Amino acid sequence: MTQKLLLGCIADDFTGASDLANTLAREGMRTTQYIEVPDANTECDSEAAIIALKSRSIDPQLAVEQSLAALRWLQQQGARQFLFKYCSTFDSTPDGNIGPVAEALLKELQTTAVVVCPAFPTTGRTVYQGHLFVFDKLLNESGLENHPLNPMTDADLRRWLGKQTTGTIGHVDQATVSAGDDAIRVALQRAAQDDHNLVIVDATADDDLRSIGAACDQAKLITGGSGIALGLPDNFRKQGLIGDSKSDFQRQSGHAAVLAGSCSTATRGQIEHYHRGPKVPLQVESIVDGSLTPELLMQELDIASEPLIYSSANPEQVEKLQSTYGVEKVAGAIENFFGELAVSLVDQGVQRLVVAGGETSGAVISALKLRSFDIGPEIDPGVPALSTRGERPISVALKSGNFGGESFFSDAIDALTSSHSTGADQ
Repeated sequence: MTQKLLLGCIADDFTGASDLANTLAREGMRTTQYIEVPDANTECDSEAAIIALKSRSIDPQLAVEQSLAALRWLQQQGARQFLFKYCSTFDSTPDGNIGPVAEALLKELQTTAVVVCPAFPTTGRTVYQGHLFVFDKLLNESGLENHPLNPMTDADLRRWLGKQTTGTIGHVDQATVSAGDDAIRVALQRAAQDDHNLVIVDATADDDLRSIGAACDQAKLITGGSGIALGLPDNFRKQGLIGDSKSDFQRQSGHAAVLAGSCSTATRGQIEHYHRGPKVPLQVESIVDGSLTPELLMQELDIASEPLIYSSANPEQVEKLQSTYGVEKVAGAIENFFGELAVSLVDQGVQRLVVAGGETSGAVISALKLRSFDIGPEIDPGVPALSTRGERPISVALKSGNFGGESFFSDAIDALTSSHSTGADQ
């Protein structure tokens, strides 16, 4: 019997979607991740569905249109509650998309006092007094102020959202959150009476997120990082709507490769730590000026050796290239390169693919024309193993630039590998 969809989610990038899928699957919901809005004939047989958009850094009006299209598909599938997922580091500029999309969704759903909570304490992202921290540093002092596309120069989420939205911004402080879900529920009711469309909610621990989730049991819409989903499955479980879930995730045995387009500190450390196969640096300037193409690179690669192909530019070099060629040209050239390269790799027998960087992941998945994923085991906090179905199945790990431990790339290859792998690790 087809299950009725309970939770419909919209994510503004592909790695964030898999991060959320990981949380929901781990908390016991049968979850499917879709790439972009499915066609009208697609039927969802999961308890939670996540539509992964590539809308984080596009024009806000286009992001709104795509998000509303995703919402309407989820409504057609019968979803009872909706979640708008964005990055735990709130990646957006003062002219960015989080506020406009959140306001458009709440207006469509005719609701108000919607929770805004990007906290993900497991990875050091916490919200306190309305400010976003990365471990012990304010967001705008954590390195995210140097993000090449969405530099975060203010940690005050109320002030930041105020620049993006037309409504007023409320706040539920840590003391209220610590008092539990009943106190949070009352605070949100008060925020609705005060006509706040969006409400920043503090959270410094997973227990806070579970309390917030419990307080949102009747909410039409919630927004946040993947952590905000921690407490939502229990609401459905208490209603007897979900039970034991079984994933259809499948490991693969073909060749493995790693593609890293992120220049984050974490990813650069993971590149340094990788010794499983050859490391192939890419000169970004050569990609931008066209002197290096995926076809030329493929002539040099031994795909049986589990290569790591990565952009060698650090943030300073990227900034210099952006000033020379323009931000959009540099970003587009890198994304197109990795997308075309991924297609060539899969055509040549790669079945296990690890991708680092949100924009890079989006480019790779779009180029491969993958439409949905089954959710597998967690590799690192926020990063699950994924698999596709169809004539050419592959297993995939999509990692946000700042996620994962030093050994992530090797760990990910192992998590994607069946017992009959043809890779060099066997």
